[in-house]
Amino acid sequence: MFVLELSFGDDPARLAARPAHRERLQALHQEGRLVMAGPFADDSGALLLFDVPDTEAFASIIAADPYYRTPGVTITSQREWSPIVR
Repeated sequence: MFVLELSFGDDPARLAARPAHRERLQALHQEGRLVMAGPFADDSGALLLFDVPDTEAFASIIAADPYYRTPGVTITSQREWSPIVR
């Protein structure tokens, strides 16, 4: 599994890009590649949890979604995670 943490700025481009991003997240969830995702309560960023087999698959998901390169969106952390309880 992989954890992606984002931080958000005030750029209006982020909000304009969000609907398409959320559609992609829904598709990934239906495919079983996204476990859960959502913004922090104060909308300062978001946390996403992906269930993919390797770093290459994770990088491919990130590269395919322009939201992660949108002004106002910053990837603050991306890490492999090994949960012991599911």
